Amino acid sequence: MITFYFTATGNSLYVAKRIGGELYSIPRMLQEKKGEFEDEEIGFVFPCYGFGLPRIVTDFIQKSKFKAKYFFAIMTYGNKAASGLKHVEEIGSRAGIQFNYTNEILMIDNYLPLFKIEDQLKKESSKQIEKKLDKIVSDIKSRQEKVTRKGFIADIFSKPIHNLSAKFHHDNGDTRFNVQGKCNSCKVCEQVCPVSNIKVGVKPEFLHKCESCYACIHHCPQNAIHLKSERSTTRFINQNVKLKEIIVANNQRNS
Repeated sequence: MITFYFTATGNSLYVAKRIGGELYSIPRMLQEKKGEFEDEEIGFVFPCYGFGLPRIVTDFIQKSKFKAKYFFAIMTYGNKAASGLKHVEEIGSRAGIQFNYTNEILMIDNYLPLFKIEDQLKKESSKQIEKKLDKIVSDIKSRQEKVTRKGFIADIFSKPIHNLSAKFHHDNGDTRFNVQGKCNSCKVCEQVCPVSNIKVGVKPEFLHKCESCYACIHHCPQNAIHLKSERSTTRFINQNVKLKEIIVANNQRNS
């Protein structure tokens, strides 16, 4: 089994680790220009971005060729996922993928413009993450056939919201970042960026090809990078994932 994943703060990496198989980082596959994959089971684990797929996941699926008897997709989300999994079905169909199983799992939301991390952490136990994850892992191991659908209304409003979100966040989303004077040029932000959007001299320089994953913000050891519209100065990384794992996953130069 091959499990592809994209992660910024560790949620999707943790899910991928629990599912198991050979774990392949999507940013790394794009960096290394690896585009043909074959196995008995192939799956994708990724966060929900505006009721749809992150652009980097869409790019990877569309640029690659996959051959398997069983395909699955798991979307991590923190508030509402709407018809985000319908989006992965649509993208997959263009690449010749027919998903056998899709599911979603509610986790900590790290989207700083809307949510306070401290409030999210207080709700963690009520989200029953481990119970839901156990069910997903069991379903995949037994090759359950089930795709998650949210209905016509969710389908209708998810697509325009996703398109609007992508327009607002992609590429120039980093113009809303602010680097404070306590930055010590450690380059962690550069190392966790999945699209090589950051170069650090004295301070980080953003190159305006941003994925708006906020990995640079959440992982900064000095808490020096901020969003102009953030609701919280508290940062988040999944407690089951180490910073080194994020760096290896997202940056070929630091493997």
